[in-house]
Amino acid sequence: MGANLSCATLCDANGEGPSSKPRLGDIPESCLALVLMHLDPPDICKLARLNRAFRGASSADFIWESKLPSNYKFICEKVLDEKSVVGLEKKDVYARMCRPYPFDGGAKEVWLDKNTGGLCFSISSKGLAITGIDDRRYWNQISTEESRFHTVAYLQQIWWFEIDGEFEFEFPKGMYSLFFRLHLGRSSKRMGRRVCNSEHIHGWDIKPVRFQLTTSDGQRATSKCFLDNPGNWVYYHVGDFVVDRPCELMKIKFSMTQIDCTHTKGGLCVDAAFVYPSTIGTEICKLNKLAGHH
Repeated sequence: MGANLSCATLCDANGEGPSSKPRLGDIPESCLALVLMHLDPPDICKLARLNRAFRGASSADFIWESKLPSNYKFICEKVLDEKSVVGLEKKDVYARMCRPYPFDGGAKEVWLDKNTGGLCFSISSKGLAITGIDDRRYWNQISTEESRFHTVAYLQQIWWFEIDGEFEFEFPKGMYSLFFRLHLGRSSKRMGRRVCNSEHIHGWDIKPVRFQLTTSDGQRATSKCFLDNPGNWVYYHVGDFVVDRPCELMKIKFSMTQIDCTHTKGGLCVDAAFVYPSTIGTEICKLNKLAGHH
């Protein structure tokens, strides 16, 4: 049976000469590349493993340039060492930009989502203006493996809670969502196991935290939310903004406050603020709802 299959593969209907049926490997690389351009990066990489033709087609510069954000040259100039990407194939530029790159003294990071090529941005707690951060009676900087920045700001207790952030960046066209990543309680490892100290958690169930976002072109967003779910990192949605002019710098200001001074509040870890394409932001909000986060 195996011999018959082999013969059918190698011979035509008359049993003479090679089969005239086209195979995947016979399709010109230029045609394959035009098809691959319409796929997402993970699918392109999977198909590149099929055979030599797909592997060659998947390296075409015009495919990966279409996956790079429209402002990738700005990012290369501002964040990456521009000389390090000169002469690289576009697929290698894409791969490099999918790694988080720190800038502004390590307080900020930018990277591409490897599945979509969407631009992502983060600001550590050290890059935020936190009221009372220099007073050890209120705040401490603690080291942790649970943050991409390896440190978070921990609030023991305070009356006036206010955190402000501001940055200016050139975003590709599209809609974006901004989040704070927060954690009630102080986590640590004990005997190799994660434990959460909740002794300082108080005040967050009395009044909601107010989130605000404004942009240099006049966009505004506000929301209110009680902080909950001790022992878990939660992405709290501040708001969304739209970029219509991708070749211009946009300034974003955002904040979270709970300034009712009738009570203290404490026991909160502040990791960072994150900006994601709204498609990713929507998925984060869905996961929050499934986990019972408000």
